[in-house]
Parts: sequence; C-alpha cells; structure tokens
Amino acid sequence: MTLQELFDQIGQNPSLIIGFFVGLPIFTFVALLFSKHESYDVPWRYLYSGVIYAACIPGIFAITLIIYTFLFEGKSLLNVNFFVYFLPVFSMIVTLLILRTKLEIQRIPGFDELSGFLMMIAAAFVAVLIIQKTRIWVVFHGSVMYLIGLFVGLFLIFKIGWSRLMTKKK
Repeated sequence: MTLQELFDQIGQNPSLIIGFFVGLPIFTFVALLFSKHESYDVPWRYLYSGVIYAACIPGIFAITLIIYTFLFEGKSLLNVNFFVYFLPVFSMIVTLLILRTKLEIQRIPGFDELSGFLMMIAAAFVAVLIIQKTRIWVVFHGSVMYLIGLFVGLFLIFKIGWSRLMTKKK
C-alpha cells in the first residue's frame, strides 16, 4: 500500500480520522479540567506528553505533506483531501493552544523546547520523503509500514543525537 492509496482510503471513510482529530482537543480540554492543580504530577504529565505526540506527529506530517504537494508536485491545494491535509494541522494548533492555557510545556517530560521537538519531527519527515522520492530503499514500493518504521527510527536517532548535542557534560 502506498501513501496515496492510504490517503484515498481515508477520503472514502473519513469518520475515524475526524473522530481522532476532533476528539483530541476535546480530550485535552477535559483532561485539563480533571487534573486541575495536579497537572504536573506523574500520571498527568505523561498523559499530556502522549497528547502532544499524538497532536504534533500527524500535524507536522500534514504540514510537510502540504509543502511537498504544493511545491514539488505542483498540485492545487484546493483539490486535496481536507481531512488528510488540513484537519491534522488545525487539531495540532488547537490542542497546543489548549495545553498552553493551563500548562508550561517545558515542564512536560520530553518537551524542554517544543520548537526543537517540532523541528526534529519535521526533519525526520523530510528525510523520509527524500528517501521515498529518490527510491534509495526499494521496499517502499510495497508497504507503508516500512516507511512508518523508518520515520520512527529516524526520529529516535534525531532525538537522541539532539539531546546528546545539547546536554552539558559535567
């Protein structure tokens, strides 16, 4: 299955993606209501960390996809699937704005600098798109799962490399 086939399937049955990306900001808002002053305690901090990952990874992927589609393929953005291209970006923005109203993102585990985190995700997606387009690795013709695995691997490498580069040695 190629990415285009996956996007076509989502376009034919968008209820799952709509439920996820509309439900994510709602879930975040409800979680903030329940956590109140305990937002930085152990279970809530990791929940918010997961919410940030769940919002930012598809959102940055959608931004990368928008840029790629517009600049490299020359397609009009008026002819693309709204649920695949724009809904993840809106959901990411709304979710992060909701979180910023009550939390300091820097106190959430793994997000000392949210902008650096977003740049790592974007760099991993750009690297995967370059690898896929140049057909360096032939297995991308067959399965999207290899592409997702490559993204996860590159993201972990970038994250570990960035943290080692930025940590001060004592």
